[in-house]
Amino acid sequence: MDFQTLVFFFLSAILIVASLRVITARNPVHAALHLILAFFTCGGIWSLLQAEFLAIAIILVYVGAVMVLFLFVVMMLDINMDRIRQGFWNYLPLGAILGLLMVLEMGLVLGSKYFQVPAAEALVPAGISNTKSIGALMFSDYVYPFELASIVLLVGMIAAIVLTYRGPKKTKYTNPNQQVFVKAKDRVRVLQMPVEKD
Repeated sequence: MDFQTLVFFFLSAILIVASLRVITARNPVHAALHLILAFFTCGGIWSLLQAEFLAIAIILVYVGAVMVLFLFVVMMLDINMDRIRQGFWNYLPLGAILGLLMVLEMGLVLGSKYFQVPAAEALVPAGISNTKSIGALMFSDYVYPFELASIVLLVGMIAAIVLTYRGPKKTKYTNPNQQVFVKAKDRVRVLQMPVEKD
């Protein structure tokens, strides 16, 4: 067994354990942290398959943005997990049937003769980077869908800003120039008050 196969089995074992912990962890924060670990190991497996762009994309996009945001939301919300788990056993038969159906579909897809993956040497010629190939395709054949996706993301960013904007802050503005030249007699005024007698 060579070193690359050993690393693949090591990362696969971590990925399976982390994926199982995502669905079995009782604490949602722990589940989110195990999902981050699963994304990291998935990126490592993709880099072993010479898909460097996908490996970096899953780490930057999912771990760096989506999962951190999800983790903050889960930590900020006060989720009552006991109430959520009350109806778990009622939905277990339906969930088991759907899970078996998905496993059957994946087996049919992966076992089909139409989805046979050719050897890696035939896919990527020597000296050609897959990241360069993806970039060349993205800005030549798929330039219009790429620009359309960027416009959709821009609209989403503007919508998020508009939805969370609450107007200008009502804070008092202080002028440092006026503060430097102020005098004590302008700020403090001593009042003589008559003494009241009982």
